[in-house]
Amino acid sequence: MRPEPVERRVWRRIWKRIRGIHDEQVLRGRELRKQRSALPWIRAARLRRVLLAALILLPTVIASGFMQAVLPYQGRTWLEFWIVLFFGALFGWISIGFWTAVFGFFTLLFGDRYAITSLPPVDPRTFRPRGRTAIVMPICEEPVERVFAGLRAIYDSLLRTGALDHFDFFILSDTADPSTWVKEEEAYLAWCRDVQGFGRIFYRRRRVRLKRKSGNVADFCRRWGAHYEYMVMLDADSIMSGETIVRLVQLMDANPKAGMIQTAPRAVNRRSLLARVQQFSSRLYGPMFAAGLHFWQLGDGQYWGHNTIIRVEPFTRHCGLPRLPGKPPLGGEIMSHDFVEAALLGRAGWQIWLAYDLEGSYEEVPSTLLEEMNRDRRWCQGNLQHLRLLFTEGLFGAHRVLFLNGVLSYVSALLWFAFLTLSTVEAVSHVLWEPEYFPHGPALFPEWPIWRPEWAISLMAVTLAILFLPKVLSVLLVVAVWRQARAYGGVARLLASVLLEIVMSSLFAPIRMVFHSRFVVQNLLGRTVQWKSQGREDAETSWTDALRHHTWDTLWASAWGLGLYWLNPGYFWWLTPIIAALILSVPLSVWVSRVSWGERTRRWGLFLIPEEVSPPSELVSLNHYWHRLQQESQARPPAEHDGFVRCVVDPWVHAWHRALLGVPRRTSPAVRARRQLWIQQLLERGPHNMPARILRFLLYDPACVEELHERVWALSDEQRLRMWGRPSEAHPSSR
Repeated sequence: MRPEPVERRVWRRIWKRIRGIHDEQVLRGRELRKQRSALPWIRAARLRRVLLAALILLPTVIASGFMQAVLPYQGRTWLEFWIVLFFGALFGWISIGFWTAVFGFFTLLFGDRYAITSLPPVDPRTFRPRGRTAIVMPICEEPVERVFAGLRAIYDSLLRTGALDHFDFFILSDTADPSTWVKEEEAYLAWCRDVQGFGRIFYRRRRVRLKRKSGNVADFCRRWGAHYEYMVMLDADSIMSGETIVRLVQLMDANPKAGMIQTAPRAVNRRSLLARVQQFSSRLYGPMFAAGLHFWQLGDGQYWGHNTIIRVEPFTRHCGLPRLPGKPPLGGEIMSHDFVEAALLGRAGWQIWLAYDLEGSYEEVPSTLLEEMNRDRRWCQGNLQHLRLLFTEGLFGAHRVLFLNGVLSYVSALLWFAFLTLSTVEAVSHVLWEPEYFPHGPALFPEWPIWRPEWAISLMAVTLAILFLPKVLSVLLVVAVWRQARAYGGVARLLASVLLEIVMSSLFAPIRMVFHSRFVVQNLLGRTVQWKSQGREDAETSWTDALRHHTWDTLWASAWGLGLYWLNPGYFWWLTPIIAALILSVPLSVWVSRVSWGERTRRWGLFLIPEEVSPPSELVSLNHYWHRLQQESQARPPAEHDGFVRCVVDPWVHAWHRALLGVPRRTSPAVRARRQLWIQQLLERGPHNMPARILRFLLYDPACVEELHERVWALSDEQRLRMWGRPSEAHPSSR
């Protein structure tokens, strides 16, 4: 995949236009726009987006005018000017979500003739696709049991459809840890042997990890992409039903200009209190918001990086990612690659659709608040990079707006923080300083500060309605339209869960605001973050971790609250929900990470989702395989838990690793001498006292692996044998 040319300098583009210079990208873009204008959905998309802009801008202007009238000097001071400006930006931001939900509500009620899923489904057993499809899962340092349990569940589901012969599976590993690397190979071998999957299931581990996940996928496209018409992209926690995958292939065959079809995955399978609340809110509100996104985007949709089907040939040709000039975090490799790949595919004339009403697509969410914030910090860095690509030549306006929307999803937290700070300064200034009745310069009358608290209450009521009305609409859909309340525990428990979810989301909103504001500032100051894999298990937050991450926020909020209560008690009560949430951030972070509390709410019938009340077969299979693989792993003696040790000692694992390495590479005498030294050090010190980097280099070399295997089995020293496992079974002379 050759990196696509990306011109980010706006002034250079303007100068080219003035001189009448039009490069190939400009001319191709003009031709594509002419072709697109003839598509039936383009006119509808334009009208819908104009309507959205009007519904956002007009109420925002009116609300900003009300906010200006609420302030004592009606926005005539610099402080009040910025307060009104930040309020308008925030009001417009929440209005986007509100109108997306409203039109999603009507889309779910009446349907949309432009929906990509309007084509009737076919019988998977009689369906004959145009070509083969690769089911691709890139992984990096993921829990091996969870990864292969999910893949086995998807495989079994496809087998039940009768369409398995049209699909191949690829595990694309970027794992660096030697032990995990070997465990992946073992799990791959066990899976292939269980289902006779050799020739259909493939495992590949990259030696050079360039460009993270996007580079991993690009390597697959270069090596094997020509053999496949489509690829279904999965994340390490993704689950998709066989019927859904077959349906996606059918939709791609029926829509030859579709480059991607993104499903709307549902959050499932986590047990902590926070995860169950997020699963509930995602399941209840998510379908409406997904339908609303489809309503505005149509064929200019988003790619979320997983649970998506992709047309391989245009993706390979057009979605090579360039390296941004400068240093990270805003330069270097593009981190959030999915939005960029969708924009590049759209620039080439391909359509990206959201199959908002397609069932059978699942994912998992972080189980703790700190894990969620670690993920958001990575996403924040990636989204801020999109500012560098906002004016790229040839991109369609819809994708530029999606770039900006991704940036605002984090910058809005900083805007809220700035709004609260300036509002506090405004409230305190009227206590500490005398009002200025006579402004500078000539004036006939004094300027009296005028407070209108009743207008402030009205404005707050409108804001709350915008925030919470979508939740009411979702409940109406479930209870009155679809009559699915029983799948959420019944009407009473559903309403109780919604009320508790509102309370919890209100408590965590200020905590997320502070974290996101900090992330934005750190990225703008040049502080980078390591891109690590998300936790896939229900790990709980310790009090030590919570204190380390939340203490400064608690102290700062306490000082803020005390100072405000002393200087302006009236305004203090307006900010009490925000200040109280920050003060309680430590116990809240610990409490919601507890699996015991999550299980307790499940027994009470709270935060239930249909996938818990009546689990689909794919989730049943996932949990069955996951439990079985974990039991097999735990049944091993402690000395055999390390994958590297098993690769050296166990003949089966050793032979399988050698087979996957392939033909040995030529090495120089200096390299061979250095590796011989490492082998000697490894035998003397043991595998647990050597750097992972050296173990990894040795695993790469078939000759080194073979020599280690022979020399460990030839050991007679009891202490050294103990380093490699059970001495009585490791040495032939002891049998």
